Amino acid sequence: MAEMPTWEGFMTPCLTVLSDGSTRSRREMNALAADVVGLTESQRATILSSGQPMYANRIGWALSFLARVGALARPSRGNYEITDAGRQVLARFPSGVTESEIEGLGDDPNSAIHPYVPSAKPDVTAPIIDKPPATLDPTEQIEQGVARVHEAVAKELLERLRGKEPAFFEQAVVDLLVAMGYGGTGGLAAATQLVNDGGIDGIIDQDVLGLNKVYVQAKRYAAGNSVGRPELQGFVGALIGKADRGVFITTSTYSKGAIEYADRSTAARLILIDGARLTELMIRFGVGVQVKDTFHVVEIDEDFFE
Repeated sequence: MAEMPTWEGFMTPCLTVLSDGSTRSRREMNALAADVVGLTESQRATILSSGQPMYANRIGWALSFLARVGALARPSRGNYEITDAGRQVLARFPSGVTESEIEGLGDDPNSAIHPYVPSAKPDVTAPIIDKPPATLDPTEQIEQGVARVHEAVAKELLERLRGKEPAFFEQAVVDLLVAMGYGGTGGLAAATQLVNDGGIDGIIDQDVLGLNKVYVQAKRYAAGNSVGRPELQGFVGALIGKADRGVFITTSTYSKGAIEYADRSTAARLILIDGARLTELMIRFGVGVQVKDTFHVVEIDEDFFE
C-alpha cells in the first residue's frame, strides 16, 4: 500500500480481525491488523522516538478508542473481543470509519455505541481550539510538537555559537564530547590555546595515562561558508605523529570535496560533524540547553483493576 493508515484508519481493520468472535492479545492485533491493511516491511519498521513501531502505536490508539465507546470489550488484561456495538460499526462502515462517525452513532437509540462524554461542564470562557487532524494520533502529535520546538532551538543554538568568540566555541565542542561519554573515567578534556595550537582545538584523553586520545578541530563558520578539503588536509597534517583519528566540527557544512576526502583518507580517520548534527547532539546531551517543560503521558494501570 502507498501510505500507512492513520489511527482512525486502523479501526475497521481491528474490528475485521475480531469479527470471527475470537479473543486476541494486543500483540496479535498488531500483526493481524497490519496484515489486513497490507503494511510493507518498511512501514512496519518505522519507529517513533519512543522506540515503539508507528503502526503499533496507531493500532493501540484505535483499540483504546473502540474499547472506550463499547465497540470492543476487554475480557482480560491486554485482550480484546468485538461486541454487538462493534459489529454494528463494522456493518455500517465496512470500508472505513472515523471517530466522528462512530460518535454520531451514539445519537441513534438503536445503537449500542456509548461515546465518552466528560462529566465536567465546559469552560465557556476558554478559547475554542480546532480539533487536531486525525492523520496523527496523540502520541505523534506530541512528538511532532517537540520536534518543532527542537528545530527552533537548534536554529538559535547555531546563531549563538556563531556569535561567540572562537575560544568559546572550542570549549563548547569539548564539553559536548565529554557529555557524550568521551574522556572516560579519570580521563581529561581541554580546549587548546588559541595560539600555536598546530591545528588542534581540543584534546580528550580517554584514559588516565593519556594513551588513547581524541583530537578535535572546531571551525566557527557562518552559514553558506562551507568547510573545504584544504581545511581537512591541514587537520590531518596536524594529527601526523600524534594520532590516526580526529573529529572535525563546524557550525556550517562540508563541501563535496571535503566529504569525499574524509571518506577516502588513509592517513587518519575523520569524523565530520556539521551544524545540523552539532545542534542535534547538543540538544540530545543537554549542552547549551536546559529542560523547560516536562510532560507526563499516562495510561490505565491494568493491575489496579484486577
